[in-house]
Amino acid sequence: MKPEYIILLIVAYFTVLILISYITGKSADNKTFFKANNSSPWYLVAFGMIGASLSGVTFISVPGWVEGQNMSYFQMVLGYIVGYAVIGLVLLPLYYKLNLTSIYTYLEDRFGKSSYKTGASFFLLSRTIGAAFRLFLVANVLQLLLFDSYGVPFWVTVSITILLIWLYTFKGGIKTIVWTDTLQTLFMLIAVGVCIYTISDEMEIGNLFAYIADNELSKTFFFEDVNAGNYFWKRFLAGAFISIVMTGLDQDMMQKNLTCRNLKDAQKNMFWFTIVLVIVNFFFLALGVLLTDYAKSNGIDAHKDELFPIIATKGSLGLATAIFFLLGLIAAAYSSADSALTSLTTSFSIDILEIDKEKDKAKQEKTRKKIHILFSLILIATILVFKYFIADASVIAKIFTFANYTYGPLLGLYAFGLFTDIKVKDKMVPLICLASPFLTYLVNYLSLEYFNFDFDFSLLILNGFITFLGLYFFKKK
Repeated sequence: MKPEYIILLIVAYFTVLILISYITGKSADNKTFFKANNSSPWYLVAFGMIGASLSGVTFISVPGWVEGQNMSYFQMVLGYIVGYAVIGLVLLPLYYKLNLTSIYTYLEDRFGKSSYKTGASFFLLSRTIGAAFRLFLVANVLQLLLFDSYGVPFWVTVSITILLIWLYTFKGGIKTIVWTDTLQTLFMLIAVGVCIYTISDEMEIGNLFAYIADNELSKTFFFEDVNAGNYFWKRFLAGAFISIVMTGLDQDMMQKNLTCRNLKDAQKNMFWFTIVLVIVNFFFLALGVLLTDYAKSNGIDAHKDELFPIIATKGSLGLATAIFFLLGLIAAAYSSADSALTSLTTSFSIDILEIDKEKDKAKQEKTRKKIHILFSLILIATILVFKYFIADASVIAKIFTFANYTYGPLLGLYAFGLFTDIKVKDKMVPLICLASPFLTYLVNYLSLEYFNFDFDFSLLILNGFITFLGLYFFKKK
């Protein structure tokens, strides 16, 4: 695919996003930026959240994962259903009852200011790293397909990527994102559909579902070895808890839900979002089966995160497939990254600086804009650091592994707060939450070393449990 086509595609794409930003950002203030004036239609939020949940990482890494892991990832996807039910029935009613802008405000009411700041800080760390991982992946693809041919260095590619996000989110914030994410999700799903169709046609597959069902890569459920990382109950429970923490305890995802007009709309949003997300993930895995077989039959040496990009852009599937792949990749990446930048700005502004307590509205808005720029620069710096550390493994595994350590303390804090009425020593909470990831790592290391037991993604549950025990140990007498 010629670089000129890619440039034209990017220019056209972001012209549309900036136009949406202009329309939705008129007369925008901090309330618009943070909560979209509580005016978002629930169906737009639900549809847009699909793209934000999947991101460019899922777009590339999940299909590439099938070669080594079969369709075992779907065990985790089924666990998501349980987690999203908890969000809709337990967490959303709590957030709407307290009329929260930042969901971490709950921790101050329940435990105290130290707990509140700790929870927000863990989110800021988790989301910064997660968003940087996602953008790193896309920046690498754009560098390979476009900017290398023009001699543009990687740091310039990254800076352009972040600048474009800042450009269409700096004014309207979450109100703009609800609409842009809807468009970006649509592009991403069309891209997956086009790629599945063209590969199936190329391989002369008549019945896609029959082909997937009969394929040796389609094995989904693993009950044989309880010590294995892909054991069903490990993946299923991990999926349930990961969805709770990475959606329900995540300011990024919940900020969209809190823009709905009322609790009922937000719950409808979660219900339909869950159904569609499960279906979409199945098709990503099916695409992985097709890509793996296509690579083998055509002698293409591509694996893991390189599989989809190389086949889509350098294979024999035609220009249309390459264009839709790039469109889907860019849409998936930016639908996740734009909301991440907005939620980081929101959390730091409300939770750390507490600008909502500032009476001067103009000063509030000025501070928020500075924080927005600050986190744009932080994301650029973080991506450049990652350039030298994550070149040899599937990005999705690294994100989930990292999330197990950073979201675990949040899981423990909220579980303790919601399911007990015990008071804790607020000043000890930061130490408990810092110690918990290290203890989790130690337990997992010893478990592998002496018992050959792999916690895999269920490290999150272990981490949350250790935090829960720590809070109980330091309860007030």
